[in-house]
Amino acid sequence: MSVAVIVLCAVGMFFSLSGVVGVLRMPDVYNRIQCSSKTITMGAIPLLVALALAAGPFTSYGGRALIVLALLLLVNPLASHALVRAAYKTRVPMWDGAVIDEPAARHVDE
Repeated sequence: MSVAVIVLCAVGMFFSLSGVVGVLRMPDVYNRIQCSSKTITMGAIPLLVALALAAGPFTSYGGRALIVLALLLLVNPLASHALVRAAYKTRVPMWDGAVIDEPAARHVDE
C-alpha cells in the first residue's frame, strides 16, 4: 500500500513540476491556461488518490479527498474554458507563431 502511495505522490509531483515549467515557458495566455489546467488535473488527482489510499476511502480525510477529486474533475475544465473564452472575447493577443485563429476564420467564411 505504501509503495502505491509513494508512486502516486511522485507522479503527482512530476506533473505539477512539469506544469510549472510549461506555464513559465509558454508564449501566450492561451497556452499557459492549457498547461495550468492539465497540471491541476494530472498533478492533483494522483495526490488526492494517494491521500485516499493512505488514510482510507471511508475516513474523514479520504472521503474529503475523493469529494475534492470529483469536484476538480468537474470544475477545472469549466474554469479553464471560461478563462480562455474571456481572454478571447477581450481580444488578448495570440502568440505570433500561432498557425490559425479558428473562431475568427469561421466568421470570415460566413
